[in-house]
Amino acid sequence: MDYTLILLAGLLVVMIFFTWRSSRKRKAEAENMQTKLVPGAEIMTQHGIFGTLISLDDEKNEAIVETTPGTKLRVHRQTIVRVVDPTELEHADEDVIVDEPETEAVEAEDAATEAVEPEFGERVEKPKRAPRTKPTE
Repeated sequence: MDYTLILLAGLLVVMIFFTWRSSRKRKAEAENMQTKLVPGAEIMTQHGIFGTLISLDDEKNEAIVETTPGTKLRVHRQTIVRVVDPTELEHADEDVIVDEPETEAVEAEDAATEAVEPEFGERVEKPKRAPRTKPTE
């Protein structure tokens, strides 16, 4: 008997088992998310946009998502990655740490950089480069 052949066959069986198990797990997660996709649910898209699901259109494969009051986005249904639980949002807010500047030097530095930065839409001339010189041989 060739032990290498037995080892390869065993490895193939293990790979098939893990592939089958992961596909079943993904299918179960997709079915679970589809049951949670109802109008009024808080969702997140692939691009990290959070919003409230307004409606789903199975025929056109579209979803209407309200990100802020009065702002509605029409997205493809498959861009919805997950349904966010309200308890998840509460815990995320608690984990945020806000650093506040402690010295006046930091505030003065911020004011100095604000004075240098152009206003939105203002054109800034680029500094001119020195002329190129030919390399000496």
